[in-house]
Amino acid sequence: MKKISILLMTVILAVVSSCSKQNSEDGTIRIGEQYGLAYAPLQIMKEKAFLEELRPEVTVDWLKLGNTTAIREAVLSGDLDAGFMGIPPFLIARDKGMEWKIATGLSRAPLGLVVPVNTYSNLSDFSKNSRIALPQPGSIQHILLTMAAERESGDPAMLDKNLISLKHPDGMNALLSGSVDGHFTSPPYLFYENDNKDFEILVTGDEAMGEPFTFIIGAVTEKFYNENPELYNDYLAALEKSINFIDTHRKETVEILSKAYSMDKDILSEFLYRPGMEFNTSVKGLERFISFMGERGYLENELTVDSVLF
Repeated sequence: MKKISILLMTVILAVVSSCSKQNSEDGTIRIGEQYGLAYAPLQIMKEKAFLEELRPEVTVDWLKLGNTTAIREAVLSGDLDAGFMGIPPFLIARDKGMEWKIATGLSRAPLGLVVPVNTYSNLSDFSKNSRIALPQPGSIQHILLTMAAERESGDPAMLDKNLISLKHPDGMNALLSGSVDGHFTSPPYLFYENDNKDFEILVTGDEAMGEPFTFIIGAVTEKFYNENPELYNDYLAALEKSINFIDTHRKETVEILSKAYSMDKDILSEFLYRPGMEFNTSVKGLERFISFMGERGYLENELTVDSVLF
């Protein structure tokens, strides 16, 4: 919990210290994205200019950031109107007073804790010296791991002292080199690791959660939503069109994404359309995340599904 407290304090300090900036003027939207296959519709939306197609006068500014903390800080400083991330870090920021809500779902994807094959049979097999890599405290991977730990031992914080924060590519390299004992990750890194005969998934995200859940959601500031209702609706329509494009234009999708992600076309196609990869605007698992995080002290206020959704 100490790492969580430090992270939350960083967010609070960012709110206090950030200079007050004007939000986007009508006709401009600033969108924060991250890396990974789960964000594929955003790359399509950008490349095909679907929002500009609906609104030629609109300026769309894209900002690619390395993690959810950077997304939240950019929103707090007035540099973003919309951002994409997992549900738990969104909830932590909302709980601390960020004036944004969930506008849409984006993707479901397999998540899991990858470990060396035939080394661990359950989470209790990790020793006090074992190291588990994941993006950061409060990430969806961290919350899922605490859910899994509670299911197994009754103690959600059982592995908190074993965690180290690494970006997904660094976490994969650390796992493959033996520098860490486990890596809780998402595609494409999960697929690369699990397809390696020397590694296996110890626990999946769905097993930890106990029900299906949305991996990535899109949040929009309340200010932007209130001041730009038509642009907000067109933004969601463009996103929906991008999701449909992935399903109906597979060849062109692979062409676009292979260049954007510097991936082999055949590998990218197999990963992108592998079972478990789903792109849609629905939001699943929100109530479960709110309940678990509230009961375990990750949230201080009583949030409800209605209070965090537009």
